[in-house]
Amino acid sequence: MSNAVTFDTPLELPLDDETLAAVNDHLRPLEPQQILQWALAHLPGLHQTTAFGLTGLVAIDMLSKISPTSQPPLIFIDTLYHFPETYELVAEVERRYGVKVNVFKPEGCATVEDFENKWGEKFWERDEDTYDFAVKVEPAQRAYQEFNVRSVITGGDRASLQPLEADATGLLKLNPIFSWSFAQVQAYITDNDVPRNKLLSQGYKSVGDWHSTAKSAEGDAGERAGRWAGGRRRQSLEASRAAEAQAANGDVAATA
Repeated sequence: MSNAVTFDTPLELPLDDETLAAVNDHLRPLEPQQILQWALAHLPGLHQTTAFGLTGLVAIDMLSKISPTSQPPLIFIDTLYHFPETYELVAEVERRYGVKVNVFKPEGCATVEDFENKWGEKFWERDEDTYDFAVKVEPAQRAYQEFNVRSVITGGDRASLQPLEADATGLLKLNPIFSWSFAQVQAYITDNDVPRNKLLSQGYKSVGDWHSTAKSAEGDAGERAGRWAGGRRRQSLEASRAAEAQAANGDVAATA
């Protein structure tokens, strides 16, 4: 008689604490590919939000091999201030994997010129919170509502993550690479010839908006080194978490 744990396909949301704990007990010993395979069968409304960092690229590559004809839709929040190399990578991912990247920009803005006509130049220096809302929160809310996102594949800060998390709104966040070190992520990228941002070969260890990213200083370590140039707080990570929560509950009054 089998003692294997079984779960609804798909899971009924919202998850109670007991079910979430059981899911994590089941997923924790699995390899990332196995976690993704499980997610494809069990997570409702599954999408991948990505800024095309290394962990996101690893997940995209794994999913292309696990489910080449039906990968979760990709969502990219285009702040309009990414490096040219980032936009080149987006196009390369679409070509390489045959997937469509669903791009969401600040409301009513197709270009930097549009955005600066609306908000002014260097708006992030004058009102960082409103800037974050305009370029990250609102586009994420629109994406989540348009696609009816109920579960997302994320990269996140792996050191403190569980395989599956649920926020206060009930949104499920899957962290398939939660147990891997940065070295393991880099090794997978190299071994599988995964496309990556060209700037990573030019002294950058992490790439965000051009105005908040600098080349890594000597001694910097980890995949987010060099971000938030000029002493800016780690708003981008906080912004993405808040955006996920607000987008899920439709709170359009107030950050990937």
